[in-house]
Amino acid sequence: MPVTVGQIIEGTVTGITHFGAFVELPGGNTGLVHISEVADTYVKDIKNYLKFKDKVKVKVINIDQDGKISLSIKQAE
Repeated sequence: MPVTVGQIIEGTVTGITHFGAFVELPGGNTGLVHISEVADTYVKDIKNYLKFKDKVKVKVINIDQDGKISLSIKQAE
């Protein structure tokens, strides 16, 4: 299933780093939710908001020329 900018879909958290979380989308694509796109408030530690294998609703906010997918949790709500 191809993803498009503006689409809201559910995915699964597959990795957490200090700068964000990787989310696997339906169809096998993986995108990144930057730490600034996790919540409306300041997020110091992303692990307070997300855990490995969490199901999250995300909005596709950008797909760059290399195919990297940028996601947002706060814009999906």
